[in-house]
Amino acid sequence: MDLRIFTEPQQGATYDTVLRIAKATEDLGFDAFFRSDHYLRMGDVDGLPGPTDAWITLAGLARETRRIRLGTLVTAATFRLPGVLAIQVAQVDQMSGGRVELGIGAGWFEEEHAAYGIPFPDDRFARLEEQLDVVTGLWATEAGKTFSYEGEHFRLTDSPALPKPTQPKPPVIIGGHGAKRTPRLAARYADEFNMPFASIKQTEEQFGRVRAAARKADRAADDLVYSNALVICVGRDDAEVARRAAFLGREVAELKENGLAGSPAEVVDKIGRYAAVGSSRFYLQAMDMTDLDHLELIASQVAPQLD
Repeated sequence: MDLRIFTEPQQGATYDTVLRIAKATEDLGFDAFFRSDHYLRMGDVDGLPGPTDAWITLAGLARETRRIRLGTLVTAATFRLPGVLAIQVAQVDQMSGGRVELGIGAGWFEEEHAAYGIPFPDDRFARLEEQLDVVTGLWATEAGKTFSYEGEHFRLTDSPALPKPTQPKPPVIIGGHGAKRTPRLAARYADEFNMPFASIKQTEEQFGRVRAAARKADRAADDLVYSNALVICVGRDDAEVARRAAFLGREVAELKENGLAGSPAEVVDKIGRYAAVGSSRFYLQAMDMTDLDHLELIASQVAPQLD
């Protein structure tokens, strides 16, 4: 069972804050450190000192960590041209010695696009599909050969398809609740399908759709890793759980229903129920990036029960 720490730095974090939690993630034995790719805070927070760029951050972490996987959950396809994104991910993969993963989606947060002058087109899903075509095509092009692409949204002519990542292909993560296009896209391009912030029932149903789409695409359904992203709120006692829930501005009962919350035993039980429907990897959304004791508690009292 892989446990990965997943953060939301747009809510208010400097690079140094991100670095501290990433190093704690590594030191405590977690599998990976992931961050969101957003430029605008959400909800009732000030977001100070302002956003940090996901791929610039990961480049820094690539040089300051040694073991953990690093990635985005998820990069918005609207933020970067596909050729540029392929270069960025390949370079960070080189900088990390081959530890990078690319979570990518169509982009959904219209306000952040308006705030920073980023186009927010209506046909984002079609653009995402072409972006995946281009990024994976560039990585797959043999050394010494060129890559050309003629799509509706993107055109590349005689690209040298460089640089190459250290990994033959950095794993691609696709996720979401969409019942038709998302499973089809995952079946074609993804190494991992991630179900974000969903119930066990919703997870089981969506995993089933992705498996069916994989089989329809003549791909073994078990070729993909199936994962969940869920908010985490663990405490040694009720008071500690309540304190961490208050930081999130949420009720304990609601968090227990919709996330991974409560005592270590309760969280282990809930993870087991997700595992029973096919999930083998969990992205634990740690919203308080200064609460490293929270990570230590998960590492010492939750993770050992999942071996």
